[in-house]
Amino acid sequence: MQTIPAKTILSAYRENGWFATNYTANLYRGCSHNCIYCDSRSECYGIDDFATVRAKDRALAILEQELPARKKKGAIITGAMSDPYNSLEKTLELTRGFLRLCDRYHFGVVALTKSDLVSRDIDLFAAVGEHSPAAVNITITAASDEVAKIIEPHASSSSDRFAAIEKLSAKNILCGVILLPTLPFITDTRENITEIVKRAADAGAAWVYAEKNFAVSLRDRQRTYFYERLDEHFPGTRERYEKTYGESYWCGSREPALQETFVRSCEKCGVLFRHEEIDAKILGKKKDVQSKLFC
Repeated sequence: MQTIPAKTILSAYRENGWFATNYTANLYRGCSHNCIYCDSRSECYGIDDFATVRAKDRALAILEQELPARKKKGAIITGAMSDPYNSLEKTLELTRGFLRLCDRYHFGVVALTKSDLVSRDIDLFAAVGEHSPAAVNITITAASDEVAKIIEPHASSSSDRFAAIEKLSAKNILCGVILLPTLPFITDTRENITEIVKRAADAGAAWVYAEKNFAVSLRDRQRTYFYERLDEHFPGTRERYEKTYGESYWCGSREPALQETFVRSCEKCGVLFRHEEIDAKILGKKKDVQSKLFC
């Protein structure tokens, strides 16, 4: 197992961060899911061999000092750069230790993951939820397990991720789906979007979040890696990207009315999709404004 030195784990306090959070904490560097679209391979992040997961040395000991020293309480998001439920977590349990510390010092938690291992920690998310916001966001980009296996080769299957949502929501853990990114010519279909929304609602998710332009970001060495995988698994698609987007960073869907399809699906199934409503739900400021009828 490789480790990297760390002087700090907790970021500076900020108001109104992503999903109603105030701090960021990453206990690992790198990710083992090997998603073909991962922007973290880009040169700007300075992480070589991103597929190798490295634990941050003394991460929990550092947090043990940082959390009680913070004057402002708040919610911490984990998983923004490296999945907290990666290939090492099952044995190292750094994320589980992090949740214990959040409970002990009364900080909230929002976790982002593509792993069904998150359901292991139902007890700790429930404990945190007794005093602070606690939520789990599970990224699902393809309703099809076969497609997900190609674009997210080492992540849990989409079916297993939906099952994890069902387990968490059954224990009253607030859950949502992140439908990011959307790959033009691959997953930006009405069928895929509506199926993800329906299965999320059926599993008990409170929201599905997606960007309005349904895009994927591509730059420098990540673009090169992505195109190589397209050549391998989706012959001819690379040429469509090059012709349609050139060197553009944001490659948005050209599927007509995809946003309208998404919104109508969410409204029909009674899941939230507006960021301000999702944040309010996490903070417990208001109840659901939609009914899960006729889904």
